[in-house]
Amino acid sequence: MTDKPDLDTRVRATLSQDVVPQVRAFAERLAHASGAVAVLFYGSNLRTGALDGVLDFYVLLPGPQIERIWPRVSYHEWTCGGTPLRAKVATMALETFAQAAAGQRLDTTIWARFVQFSALVWYRDCATHAKVAAAIADAARTAARLAAALGPPRGTPQDYWRALFRATYAAEFRVEKAGREDSILAADPAHFDGLLPLAWVADGIAFSVSDGITLEPALDARTRVRTLAWWKRRQRLGKPYNVVRLLKASTTFDGAARYAAWKIERHTGVPVAISPWRERHPVLAAPGVLWQVWRGKKKARGA
Repeated sequence: MTDKPDLDTRVRATLSQDVVPQVRAFAERLAHASGAVAVLFYGSNLRTGALDGVLDFYVLLPGPQIERIWPRVSYHEWTCGGTPLRAKVATMALETFAQAAAGQRLDTTIWARFVQFSALVWYRDCATHAKVAAAIADAARTAARLAAALGPPRGTPQDYWRALFRATYAAEFRVEKAGREDSILAADPAHFDGLLPLAWVADGIAFSVSDGITLEPALDARTRVRTLAWWKRRQRLGKPYNVVRLLKASTTFDGAARYAAWKIERHTGVPVAISPWRERHPVLAAPGVLWQVWRGKKKARGA
């Protein structure tokens, strides 16, 4: 009889998931261009292996975090082996990423995002791989601890994950359909299967299991109070913090005009020409773009 894997072993196996060669090539290209030490890949394209739409990457840099509001977001297009690729890239320091994953920052997005499925598609060396894997394990521990405090006294793992994701989405300045937490769990059932007990064990949270599926965490009163107080501060500041991030992104989103043009053409069928001026001033260019789209749609209807 073999021992069950611990959280660290599970995280390392998950991060080593195979991805299509074009994704690895794109990650390497992004890493070399930015001087990164690691690149994480996540989102629906990781699950499906598809290359259409927009690929999602987190690019992690060496050294201290320079920008106070992070991550920096950018959009990139590249043709690899005849296949056009598009990517939305979030960039930040690995040091800050690790702190946020461990719940040491006010941010909720890192640990809530990376308790979900992701793959480490490029890294500089084995030491960096270990640091990223430790951060992802910390994200699972942070999320699982809060799930134990927010969830029911006893329930299935899905009950605790639903409580967690429902709370984190509500705390952020985001527009999500009701039941978004269910779609997260439905998209990656294998990823979440067995993850919660492993994270609780790693975080020192005792629990009992009945009927093979119902869990009952033995969270002592002091830990529960401390965890909920930790969460309430982040919950209170979540929306204002995300508004600041959105305002920053509106002026620093590299490639925002090209990203918007691609989205508009994808959803309306109207191609949008990107001039150098529109590339430099995407916000000021927006009224003209909307006028162009309106005229294009009107012309298409009259054709």
